Amino acid sequence: MKILFPWLLLLFVSCQQKNKAGTYLLPAKNAAGPIGSVADSPTVRNSIHVFTALCDNKYQGIVPVPAIMGNGQDPANNLYWGWGYGIRTYFNKSKEWKLVTVSTPGYPVHERLVYKRTIGDFYLVADAYDGRAMKECLQDFMSALSGNHKKTINAGNQQVGLFGHARLLAFVGHNGLMDLTLPETYMQADSQKREGIVLACYSKSYFSSRFKEAGAYPLLWTSNLFGPEAYSLHDALSGYIRGENAVAIQTRAATVYAKFTKCSVPAAKRLLITGW
Repeated sequence: MKILFPWLLLLFVSCQQKNKAGTYLLPAKNAAGPIGSVADSPTVRNSIHVFTALCDNKYQGIVPVPAIMGNGQDPANNLYWGWGYGIRTYFNKSKEWKLVTVSTPGYPVHERLVYKRTIGDFYLVADAYDGRAMKECLQDFMSALSGNHKKTINAGNQQVGLFGHARLLAFVGHNGLMDLTLPETYMQADSQKREGIVLACYSKSYFSSRFKEAGAYPLLWTSNLFGPEAYSLHDALSGYIRGENAVAIQTRAATVYAKFTKCSVPAAKRLLITGW
């Protein structure tokens, strides 16, 4: 099932109505250095951890999408998860990833998917947070990005890093910082230089000072309104795992975004940006 392009436009409008950039973000205290990798224990496999708060008509500041797509308590039919270009559906169909485990950790995470790269030794962990739990999702993302929370899980006979034990952290969905304040600071807790992706409307404007606090490098984020569908994340990760530089990863994400949204690649590259 495909997502109709008008629902992207609805999401764009929803972000625009809530745009209050810079009103409460804390000043930067730590600037990130060059891109680096997380030096985990040798027993912890290379991993990417993705955080998504399910699209929710009732509990998020968005222009409502059709009810079946905007129920933040129903991952299977959610716009960001089980719908045509949602994370679960898109990655399940990908030839680059194989689904290893599905679990239900319990509120606020409705579903956790663990994928293994079909070539190489990378794992992807994707968490679907209840649409009511945007704050918890953002708190977990920032705790991970700053290295304040680290965890591992077993996937088959492998130990896979989550949160701060992941090499790359990604937040995908509605920009919850448009609707709420995180009173906590998330200062860098160790010497690692983590990388982060935020695929949400105006994410550079809203997340810049948070990334600087966390000592993290913004591998990919956005300058304007954005439709957070899974293909941009998918293709960005393809370049990341191949060891491509940040500009090449940006180009991959922008190219596929342009393909699906029928805009030009240069326009997509002005929207999907890398670095400071």
